[in-house]
Amino acid sequence: MKQRQIGKTKLKIDTLGLGCAPLGGNFVDLNYNQAADLVSAALDVGISYFDTAPWYGFGRSERVVGDQIRNKNAIISSKVGRILKPGAVTNPMDYGMIDPMPFHPIYDYSYDGIMRAYEDSLQRLGLEKINVLLVHDIGTFQHGQENAQHFKNLAESGYRALAELRANALVEAIGLGVNENQVCLDALKIGSWDVFLLAGRYTLLEQTALDELFPACAKSQTSIICGGPFNSGILVGREMWNYAKAPTDVVEKAKALSKVAHEFKIPLAAAALQFPQANELVSSVIPGPRSKEELLEILRWQKIEIPTDFWTSLKERKLLRADAPTP
Repeated sequence: MKQRQIGKTKLKIDTLGLGCAPLGGNFVDLNYNQAADLVSAALDVGISYFDTAPWYGFGRSERVVGDQIRNKNAIISSKVGRILKPGAVTNPMDYGMIDPMPFHPIYDYSYDGIMRAYEDSLQRLGLEKINVLLVHDIGTFQHGQENAQHFKNLAESGYRALAELRANALVEAIGLGVNENQVCLDALKIGSWDVFLLAGRYTLLEQTALDELFPACAKSQTSIICGGPFNSGILVGREMWNYAKAPTDVVEKAKALSKVAHEFKIPLAAAALQFPQANELVSSVIPGPRSKEELLEILRWQKIEIPTDFWTSLKERKLLRADAPTP
């Protein structure tokens, strides 16, 4: 599997990794054995980078991923910013979870909160080290007006925890795991970050990250991990976008992209998967398959040759930004 370096670190990760949100039952009914088979299948085909978080199934994803990669040659990223407290939530689907573990999340971006979340994740994973530690879901997309206090906590103490963990070689890289550009730009002002896991903002459907964020990241030598390359499913024929039903304008653009892909006789999903990998700032793209069969399909999409004329046609039709690098 091809690999790229993360920022200024010595750490290299697969350009195609595995997003492990579905393994916790996020919007999909996946039991432990099915999740374990998926991770095992990924290892079998040479994937060695796995991204998880306490949020995914309130610990379920971390448990199954840790069980499968323990004593294996694998790289893992997990996240801080939420602490899991005992006590099941009343309606798990309010959180997009199917059959989560009996905990509920509490946001905490302070020094103590981040250290606690980091140590808790090691326990759930059953691992002695997390390679990449990401601050999860900070920003107004998640928190609205409450984000001001959360970001203040991160700036005044939480970042220090991350920097200490990196300085003591307990983690190899630190960053954010978010769905918006602006909070990454804000974060660059309060510390030195190795990587931002950015979901949905640099895809075949949307390239807003090219405006300000990517130039700023290039200057600071901060890499990008692209989450959600299919924009929650709209680019593989589903109705979801940004974790909700897609609005009309998004549906129409996805249809226009699909029409061009059909003209060139290629799967739109293959183009969506390969597009972000063409940007040298992107260290990895991490789709989140919901089954072993979906994983194998993603691997087929990764190998499909896409003609140069396809990308040219998208740019000529104003469906892709002219300044976006293409494979």
